[in-house]
Amino acid sequence: MAISQGFLHANDKAGQYPASYYTATANKQLSFPTLEGEHTCDVCVIGAGYAGLSAALHLAERGYKVHLLDAHRVGWGASGRNGGQLGSGQRKDQDELESLVGLERAKELWGLAETAKSLTKNLIAKYQIQCDLKPGILHADHKQSYVKHSKAYAEKLANTYNYADIRFVGTAEIQEMLDTTAYHGGTLDMGAAHLHPFNFVLGLADACKNAGVQIFENSEVLEVEKGEPAKLKLANGQVTARYVVFACNGYIDSLEKRVAARVMPINNYIIATEPLGEDLARSLISNDVAVADSRFVINYYRLSADNRLLFGGGESYSFQFPRDIKAFVRKPMLQVYPQLKDVPIEYGWGGTLGITLNRMPYFAKLAPNMLNASGFSGHGVAMATLAGQLMAEAIDGQASRFDVMEKVPTHVFPGGRHLRWPLMVLGMLYYSLRDRL
Repeated sequence: MAISQGFLHANDKAGQYPASYYTATANKQLSFPTLEGEHTCDVCVIGAGYAGLSAALHLAERGYKVHLLDAHRVGWGASGRNGGQLGSGQRKDQDELESLVGLERAKELWGLAETAKSLTKNLIAKYQIQCDLKPGILHADHKQSYVKHSKAYAEKLANTYNYADIRFVGTAEIQEMLDTTAYHGGTLDMGAAHLHPFNFVLGLADACKNAGVQIFENSEVLEVEKGEPAKLKLANGQVTARYVVFACNGYIDSLEKRVAARVMPINNYIIATEPLGEDLARSLISNDVAVADSRFVINYYRLSADNRLLFGGGESYSFQFPRDIKAFVRKPMLQVYPQLKDVPIEYGWGGTLGITLNRMPYFAKLAPNMLNASGFSGHGVAMATLAGQLMAEAIDGQASRFDVMEKVPTHVFPGGRHLRWPLMVLGMLYYSLRDRL
């Protein structure tokens, strides 16, 4: 089945990184060849983001011959464009997971999420990746009615999950931390962290290269012919592989329809101000943590290493990015920080992520020799990195941790691939309206 153009080619120039703050402050420039001709390997990984790079690295360290293919560039997709928040837990709160899978399995999922954070931090330390890793995420309640739940949730994590790194923050304290009256309370998680996502990607790519992974850029897979071995067809070549790893997230489209039915692409946007100076920057976020608020259309922001405000937000329900991303995201930024109305915005960029219906990632054995992990729903810095390790383990005959994630139910979007978008737009409009009430 041939892949359609889809989101993979909708909003960016082929093979070129977006003009983002992240690419402008990259530690290095990496370049890899385009795949041509006939190739054979043990494992072929499709997608060079966090999940694909982690899978390739952990497989290579186990002695497998790995080819890693990306339709554009290493870290070109969501892994190189996101808000850089290394969050605790899964994308769904533990309360919701307990209702979905029961307490014991919810504890397993919490444990895996904690492992994901540790793995990410350990990889940064092991490979000496300079990616501005800093501790702390503040979850901010934009409605007074949410504060009671935040306090109860921090207590639940401490008492039921033995997690001591999170605490409740009241109204007075949150307004000391953030120079805004937009929030009424929340939780401060110092076990979570934030980082420069693109430099983390480049560090993983370096580690892969040094481990012997053959990386190919501008190498779009057009068709995967199932079988043992599988055959992957590209415009100017073919790969024959014993195993295939799908790590395409929001860009899977029709390459694998079972995944596309459960993982839907949506767009998100970030802006970066000019450097603000130490005093103004610290007035905005006094303790230099990242912030994520309680809106359904979430605002998420943090300070960069050079004291810019990196602010993600806004809602868009079209296939294309907004014509003026800077103006588009500036509006929700000024709702939080009106004092920045005269501050220039130097960068604005968009990206496509993959979401699932229940916002839990979709892990699946698509065939005895084909694995998928995607749909990280905005929670992929840690979980996608872990997903790569779990897929490597499963290929190497140790599938128990992969199986825990695979057992989480992930349903097909109503309407299938063609009607899911308008139905999702209706749902998003409802929840965004509820944010305002």
